[in-house]
This record gives sequence, structure tokens and C-alpha cells, in this order.
Amino acid sequence: MEKMLNKKFKLESLYLLIYDIVASNLSYFLALFLRFDLKFSLIPEEYLMSFVKFIPIYTIFLVIIFHIFRLYKSLWKYASFGELNRILLATLITSVFHIIAITILFNKMPRSYYIIGALLQLVAITGIRFSYRFVSLLNNTKGIKKGSESNVMIIGAGQAGQVIIRELIYSDKLSSKPVCIIDDNKEKWGYYFLNIPIVGGRDKILQAAEKYNVDKIMVSIPSASRKDKKDILNICKETKCELLSLPGIYQLANGEVSLNNMKNVNIEDLLGRDSIKVNMDENLADTNGKTILVTGGGGTIGSELCRQLALHAPKRIIIFDIYENNAYDIEQELRRKYPKLDLIVLIGSVRDYRRVDMIFEKYRPELVYHAAAHKHVPLMENSPNETIKNNVVGTYNTAFAALKYHTKKFVLISTDKAVNPTNIMGASKRICEMIMQSFDQVIKEDKFDLLPYLDVNKDNAYLKVLEDDKETYKTQFVAVRFGNVLGSSGSVIPLFKKQIAEGGPVTVTDPEIVRFFMTIPEAVSLVLQAGRYAKGGEIFILDMGEPVKIDTLARNLIKLSGYEPDVDIKIKYIGLRPGEKMYEEKLMDEEGLKKTENDIIHIGKPIEFDLEEFLALLKEASDLSVENTDKIYDLVKRMIKTYNRK
Repeated sequence: MEKMLNKKFKLESLYLLIYDIVASNLSYFLALFLRFDLKFSLIPEEYLMSFVKFIPIYTIFLVIIFHIFRLYKSLWKYASFGELNRILLATLITSVFHIIAITILFNKMPRSYYIIGALLQLVAITGIRFSYRFVSLLNNTKGIKKGSESNVMIIGAGQAGQVIIRELIYSDKLSSKPVCIIDDNKEKWGYYFLNIPIVGGRDKILQAAEKYNVDKIMVSIPSASRKDKKDILNICKETKCELLSLPGIYQLANGEVSLNNMKNVNIEDLLGRDSIKVNMDENLADTNGKTILVTGGGGTIGSELCRQLALHAPKRIIIFDIYENNAYDIEQELRRKYPKLDLIVLIGSVRDYRRVDMIFEKYRPELVYHAAAHKHVPLMENSPNETIKNNVVGTYNTAFAALKYHTKKFVLISTDKAVNPTNIMGASKRICEMIMQSFDQVIKEDKFDLLPYLDVNKDNAYLKVLEDDKETYKTQFVAVRFGNVLGSSGSVIPLFKKQIAEGGPVTVTDPEIVRFFMTIPEAVSLVLQAGRYAKGGEIFILDMGEPVKIDTLARNLIKLSGYEPDVDIKIKYIGLRPGEKMYEEKLMDEEGLKKTENDIIHIGKPIEFDLEEFLALLKEASDLSVENTDKIYDLVKRMIKTYNRK
């Protein structure tokens, strides 16, 4: 098919070339013919011979100029002012050449010959190229598209919307046609764009959808604020129409606006707050030329970290993950996109200190992003010892190796479930936060002798690890705390989408349960920002706006899928699962917020605790986890006073 299209396009270009040669030369002959009262016998022989002799020269020059101005490379069914400007400039150049060359080489022609010839050439060249677009537009306005086409409402009459409308109108392969336009600018109301009426603002969406039998709504307002977009989408989802949207304004700036860039509206579009904005170039400047280790690098957050880091010329990225399939997927993606990237992918567990120590000794990472962890609350509630082994001991192992091998910064990925935890997963992450604070305190107060050797496998893996010169240890240990990540493997959205695709029911634990939400890019931005702000011991927290009801998310997602909740797709309330609570918190009562350079990124004030007692209990928890006993719950309660198991 592609070869056939290329052959057709080349054939059309050849026909156009022949037409240009004939039409341009005929234009100047007609100018001469008109000058002498439309009588061939009255044309002086010297003028006629000059014209005939000049034809080959002018033809060669004209073809060269038209080729330079790409007049045989444009898709004329989409011709616009850009193509018209090129035709005008090409005609001007060839006309000036015609005047000078024929006068110098052969004879001075009548003035009307030059003027009328140039004008006729312009009309002939322009007319043939824009005639196809005119016919396409005429056919569209007469309703030539028939059959199973869908009626489309365009929201946004700006530059992006106009591009989408043109593509819908002029494409022969699309079974959709624009029937109305919505725009909040009152000055545009009542006018038409390419014969499509601009019917009003967002308050007219429901009325217009019914009047014009709209099947599909395309939201093409990439520059709109998150709040405006949320308000518009909330109205749109009541129409039961299929919704598509342009993701962001960057596409408009990069000239990437097209139907191919339209995407299905996702639930994150309805969060009701603007996305976190950070200067990624500024953040990642610290990563240029650095060796970076990402534990859990195949997971949702870890893999996105690797993608962002790869953009900013690190010396080396080391991906460490126990799940080989995830690690393989991100490895193949990065090698394909960044063939010059020095990428090391290693399989292993953070539980295994010998493996962790070997990696740090060999590669000496300067930055560590610790994303490896068990995160599923109900699963971890039934396997508490595995949670401690992987999350707590694994974090301690990695942090210990970072200290030993002089890593500059260590960033822990934490969660809002660590605040007043009601489940073992949240409690384990709170312990991990305290580990960060413990290492920071050990460095600042020279208390290295308090650090225990956690030896889950009972094989003396740590051996003698620290040098005598304690002043050389200056690693900055910090934690980053955020809420549920939309689109991650453990979030509710993929589950809801699967349940909707299967016809329901959609399962919600409780109609009143609420959660804080953020997108994957936001989470990664926060992690990278924390690395830049880190001085040691901080817990960075993102202002995620107001919490959202899970029930509301489920209902909105059902509507965005074109169904009516509790009619087409049932919602079933199943009750809280083990370890879950009705709402999450960003801070404990004892913590306070300190501002950073970014208005929506804050630092939680560290809660003081007895370092020696905590590290002793940490050693006890490590030993007890190997015994695989339920006593671990009581020990965790001793370590985390705010832990209240449900």
C-alpha cells in the first residue's frame, strides 16, 4: 500500500510539472496575444521569435525554482497560506528573471507582456493547486460523507482546534465529521469556522450534544488550566459520548497537534488540580556525568526515574531489580532509545547484603534512588515477615552500602501510608524513613558504633565494613513521601478499567473512602527535586491537593467509558480490606511543614526518637523476621508508637 501511494504521488508530481511548464509558457504567449488585439498575424516577428527562443531557458529556470520552493512536495489537499506564500515568491523570482533574461538575451518586449504574463502564470499555478482543496471542502459542506460516520463536537476554537477540524474535514479515510464547536470566548459565538458553527461556551455542551446528535467529543484546549479542563470534562462525561483530548500544550508548541495525538480522556484529567511543575533541566543538572543506581528500577516509579535520568547525560545508570521481566522491559526500551547510554542491568534482591555490597564496591554509585519495596497492602498484611525482610532490611542494607562506599545522596521512596500506619506495609515504610534519619544522625553525631549488622541469612555478610576515618562518610539520606500513583501496578485505576471492560461490577471498598492521588511524572519529579534539595535527614512531601473519593473516581471512570454507573455498570461495595483505613494523612501530628523553593513541595519536620533504642529494635526485628512468626506485629508496634493495626 505504501509503495502504491508513493507511486501515485510521484505520478501526480510529474503531471503537475508538465502542467507548470505548459501553463507558464502559455501565460506569456497569451499576454503577447492580448497585447496585439488577439490577432496572431499582428504579432511582430521579432517578438514572436524572442519568445520561442526563450522558452527552453525559461522552462529550465522555472523548474529549478519551483523545485527549490518544494512546489512538487506539498500535499495540496491540505494547502494553506504557507503554500500560497511559496507560490507567490517563486512566481516573483521567475517573473523578474523573465524580464531581465529575455530583454538582455533577445529583445525588449512590451510592458504589458511582462505584467499580464506574470499575473496569468500566478493564476494558473495557484489555481490548479488549490482547486483540489476547494473541491474537498465543497464536497464536505454538501455532506458527501455518508454511512456509519460519527458526529464530532470540537471543544476549543483556537489553533489546536482548527488543526483538528481541518484534518477531520479533509481526510478521506476518517468516518467522523465535525458538526459543532464549543468555545468560552464570547466574541466567537455565532461565527463559523470552515462552515462549522461555534454554538457557545461550556454551558452549551449538553444542549449541543443532543441537537447535533454528537457521538464523539474532542477536547482541543491544551493550554487550559487543570481546573477548567476538569470542569469541561465533568460536563462532557454526562453526555455519554466518547471523549478524546490533547494531552498538553507542549504539542501545540512543537507543532505536533493532530488526530494521532488525541488520546482517551483518563481519570487523572479529573483530579482538579494543576500538575506539579518543576524545572527538570535544573533538577537533573546534578545527575549529569554521575553514576546512578536505581533499585526496583523495573517498577512503575523506578522505570520512570530511569527514563528521565537517561535524558540528561548520566555517566552510567545501574538498574537493580529482583523481577527479571520488568528489568528486561526497561532495559530494551532504554537501549533502543538511547544507544549511547552506559546501562547496567543487574538481577538480585536488596535483602542479600553480599549482592548489594558487591554492586556498590564495583560500580561506586554517586546517587541512589531506592524504589525497591513490597507495596500491596492486603498481600503484605498476610506476609508481615516478608515485608520486614524486603522493605526494612533491604533499605538498611542498601543504605549501609551507600554509607560504606561514599555515595553522595540516597533518596528513599516512601508513602503517605507511613503516617499513623494501620498496616504492616505502611509501618515498614515508616521504619525506613526512620532509618534515613538514623543514618543522618549517625553521620552528624559520629555514632557509627551504634549501627547494627543486620544479617538475615545468618552468614556474617557485613564483616568489617567501616573505615577508621569516620569524617569521610558524608552521604545525604532523605525520604520522599507521596500518595497513590495513578497508573501504577498497584493503583485502583487499572483494576477499575479491567472490571469495566468485563462488564462490571466495579468494586469499591467503601463509599466514603478517600485517597490522595498523583501521576507518575509528578511522583518522579518529586523524587528528583528531593535529590536536589537534600541536605540530610529530610522527609519531602508533595502538596497533592484535596483527597479524592474512590467512589467518585470509579463513577467518573465509568462515565468516561461511555456507561452509566449503577445502570450499565454496577458498583459493588466490598468493605475495607485488611490493613486499610478510610483516609490517608500526609503528616503525623508531631510533624510540621517547612517550605522549599517549590511552593507545593514541603519538608516534614523530623520527629525525634531514641537512636540507640531504635537501632537495637531494628536488629531485633531483622532477627525475628527470619523466624516467620506473628510476633513481628508486636515488635513493629514497639518501634512505631503510632502503628495501630486493623
